[in-house]
Amino acid sequence: MLTFTNPSVLPLLGLLVPLAIHLWNRRPGREVAVGSLRWLAAGANRRLRNLRLEQLWLLLLRAALLAVLAMALAGPAWRQVRPAAQGQVLVSPALADGSSLAAVRPTLDSLRRHGYRLRWLAPGLPPITAAEWQRDSLGRPATKPRGDNFYWARLQQAADSFPGQPLCAVTPAALRGFGGAHPTLPANLTWQTVPTRTATDWLQAAGASTDSLRLLLGHSDEKQTTFRTVRVALPQSGAAITVAGLPPLRYETTAGGAQLRPAAADSGRAPAAVPVLAGPLRVYLYATASYADDARYLRAALRAAAVGLARPLALTAGPTPPDPAQAADWLFWLSDSPVPAAWRARVPRGLRLWQEAAGPGVADTATLATTETADAAPIRILRRSKPPVAGQARWADSRGRAVLTAAPQAQGVTYQLATRLNQAWSKLGDSPELPALLLNLLAPETQLGIDSTLTAHDQRRLDPAQLPAQPVRVASRAAAPPVAYRFTDLRSWLVVLAAALFGLERWLAQRRAASTPSLSA
Repeated sequence: MLTFTNPSVLPLLGLLVPLAIHLWNRRPGREVAVGSLRWLAAGANRRLRNLRLEQLWLLLLRAALLAVLAMALAGPAWRQVRPAAQGQVLVSPALADGSSLAAVRPTLDSLRRHGYRLRWLAPGLPPITAAEWQRDSLGRPATKPRGDNFYWARLQQAADSFPGQPLCAVTPAALRGFGGAHPTLPANLTWQTVPTRTATDWLQAAGASTDSLRLLLGHSDEKQTTFRTVRVALPQSGAAITVAGLPPLRYETTAGGAQLRPAAADSGRAPAAVPVLAGPLRVYLYATASYADDARYLRAALRAAAVGLARPLALTAGPTPPDPAQAADWLFWLSDSPVPAAWRARVPRGLRLWQEAAGPGVADTATLATTETADAAPIRILRRSKPPVAGQARWADSRGRAVLTAAPQAQGVTYQLATRLNQAWSKLGDSPELPALLLNLLAPETQLGIDSTLTAHDQRRLDPAQLPAQPVRVASRAAAPPVAYRFTDLRSWLVVLAAALFGLERWLAQRRAASTPSLSA
């Protein structure tokens, strides 16, 4: 069906131009004898009153040329109904190991026979070819894809790319793939989760002392993720280490430091080597008399968090500022006085600096809102600093304001707490969640993230109640689904036609002029 994207009729007024030219185009006057001027004058008056069309084919050709140009300006397009597809099946690449899809493969094969198309739930939503589907491995390695764990965002992209089409998503049930914002998804989406491995064990981190290795082992199942530490004797370089629940590990020493690597593993799917951290975690805690209560809570929380560290904690606390020449990984500066410039200069070289709010502060009634404290008792914030805290928010309150911010500087970070740990400012000091909050800062290798080892092994299962409700089939005369159209632009063809008509018009006009004999006066 022909349609116009710019239906303007004003360009059609150009058809009046050749019509006016032809109406006012007078024929050459006749030759009359001298002395017959009265006949000449009368004949001229009759010609002015007798306007009629001449050279009809030339008129029609010029009118057609202007009509084609007017249609080109109106944006003509050929509209065709786009054939409606039966639907799209979106399969997560994390299931591309052959065994995970065994339970739902008959259902997916049935959908394929009914016209559904299979696509990967990955950037660009690439289609799954028939050859990939027939192979046991689905044509993909079993390694976890990076950046493809935001299922909600991918399904929103699919809903925008295939409007009106039913969507069927098949993803793992593991919680790690459901991060990010949860947009509103269409009602014609069916989301099915597939259980994967029930439990997994892995080596998260390792630390070395003079005669032993301290291994931080992770265990994750569908309900929770836990960590435990195991101490083994320090082996020789190249020797194997056996730990219950893990494959054999080989201890290697290189120029960059020692590391633990799986001794027997598939080279294409071998996990990355875990570096062995040397020496203890050196932490200095400086607190003045006005921060004595804060220091007491902080010392207890740091000692409790040390249980989850791969290397031992070396904590030095006192009312005397530490010497900047001392080797330190962390500095907790609990004082109203500014941090010395010597210590600040060490932040870009890897120092972690912690500061709390200074001054009297202002009263507040918010509560701490973090992932670690979601299921715990509310942690009240009673006072906070007056100026807003600058940096990336690590902890936030129930109003969305930053409680702890991080300002990275090269290899180090400056942490600024908007409140304090004593009872007059907050209930953080009494909270049993404080050690876990500090552990995520002391051991960044145990933080959830796209590239972290913990995220790759996290097997906690999502509650199915958090998924969108399944569409309800109601037998009623509902409104028909929107019809999709495909438009083909015709302007280029009309421009070519106009050029051909113009050439034909010029040829016909010159031919007409050449065939008309010249008239003498």
